Amino acid sequence: MDISLVAGVMIPFTGTMLGSAMVFFMRNQINRQLEKLLLGFAAGVMVAASVWSLLMPSIEMASEQDKIAWVPAAVGFILGMAFLLLLDSVIPHLHLDTDKPEGLKTRAKKTTMMVFAVTLHNIPEGMAVGVTFAGALLGNAQITMAGAFTLALGIAIQNFPEGAIISMPLRSAGASKRKAFVYGALSGLVEPIGALLTIWLAQLIVPLLPYFLSFAAGAMIYVVVEELIPESQAGEHTNIGTIGVAVGFVVMMVLDVALG
Repeated sequence: MDISLVAGVMIPFTGTMLGSAMVFFMRNQINRQLEKLLLGFAAGVMVAASVWSLLMPSIEMASEQDKIAWVPAAVGFILGMAFLLLLDSVIPHLHLDTDKPEGLKTRAKKTTMMVFAVTLHNIPEGMAVGVTFAGALLGNAQITMAGAFTLALGIAIQNFPEGAIISMPLRSAGASKRKAFVYGALSGLVEPIGALLTIWLAQLIVPLLPYFLSFAAGAMIYVVVEELIPESQAGEHTNIGTIGVAVGFVVMMVLDVALG
C-alpha cells in the first residue's frame, strides 16, 4: 500500500493522540467554557467537511455519471444517518454530561462506556477520510489527493481538542494519566481502520462512490446533531458553543477551498 496513503489516513488519529496527551500537561478538568468552545468548533468543522468535501463532490460526481444529481446525495445521506442511529442504539456508551448509559445494557465501567461514545463518534470521520482518498486514488476529477489530505488535516485539527475532552474526564473519573491517555488515543484508532476499510470497499464498487461520499456526510451530521451541538449548548454560556461552530466551519471551509 502507498506510504502517502497510510500517512494520510493516520493524520486524524495523530490529532486524537496528541490531544489525549494533554492529560499530562493540564489540570484534571477542562474549563467548562473552553469545552463548549471546542465542542462547537468540532461541530463546525464536521458540518463544513460534510458539505464541501463530501456532499458537493457526490452531486458533481453523480452528474458526471449521468445520474440524477441529487439522488445519490439524498439516499446516501439518509442511509448514513440511519447507520449511525443503529450504532447509537446498539453500542453501549456514555456521554460526557450524563450518568445514564445509552445503547444495549452492559456492566462495562463508566470510563469504558465514555471511550465507546467517542469511538462511535469517530467512525464517520474515518469513513469520510477513507472515501475521499478512495476518490482521489480512482482519479476522480472532483476529488484530488490534496483535497483528501486537506480533509484529513481538518479532522485532525478538531480531533486534537476532542482527544483532550475525552482523556481529561477519564482522569477525573479515576483513571491514571497514562491510562487516560491510552484510552483517549485508542478511541481514535477506529478512524484509520474505518478509512482503510472504506477505501477498499469504494475501489470495489466504483459507481457507488457518490453514495459512499454522502453516506459519510450523513453519518457525520448525525454526530453533530445528536452529540456535539447538544453538549455545546447545555447549561450556561451557550453563545460560546455557537462561536465555536462558526470558527470551526470557517476554518474547514477555508482549508478545503484554499488547499483542496
